[in-house]
Amino acid sequence: MTDAVVLNDDRGPVLLTLARAAIASTLGQELQADQSAPWLRAHGACFVTLTRDGNLRGCIGGLEARRPLLEEVTTFARAAAFDDPRFPPLSASELASARIEVSLLTPLEPVPARSEVEAHRLVRPHVDGIVMEWRQRRGTFLPQVWEKLPSPEDFFENLKLKTGLPRDFWSEEIRLFRYQVVKWSEAEITEAAP
Repeated sequence: MTDAVVLNDDRGPVLLTLARAAIASTLGQELQADQSAPWLRAHGACFVTLTRDGNLRGCIGGLEARRPLLEEVTTFARAAAFDDPRFPPLSASELASARIEVSLLTPLEPVPARSEVEAHRLVRPHVDGIVMEWRQRRGTFLPQVWEKLPSPEDFFENLKLKTGLPRDFWSEEIRLFRYQVVKWSEAEITEAAP
């Protein structure tokens, strides 16, 4: 993320509206979103997460900043709603009750762990998102996943499963990276409104 993005306090409502408008337009609904903020042109890595009734409904994103944030958010919002292979495409009737969360990621930082025990010690629960790589396999959990998997042991076991590895697997070839997020969700903004 660029310093301009990090310092802009108004970005949450803009990003959430952009994400909802992208999904709505795919469903044939009209929703206006302001795309004029200059920081939307800077490259940024992000994830867009959808929930319904507190349950995951879709989550798609990218770990590296490859395009302007405007393109990343709108592309990943549509993908989370319609292309997440874990869920059927979002229907128009579900959109009103779906809650959107946008997470902006910091650049990836290597975690120099030689063992799983060392990895547990080096990561910061509720702070770090983790990317796990082994050969051609790659998986990640956003920092928000710590809410459901608060112990490093559970977090890493489930991350290995997501990466396509056995729960008890470890290899010196595993590469780990950490990142942090700044996130906004529609629920937080709604609750904060007077």
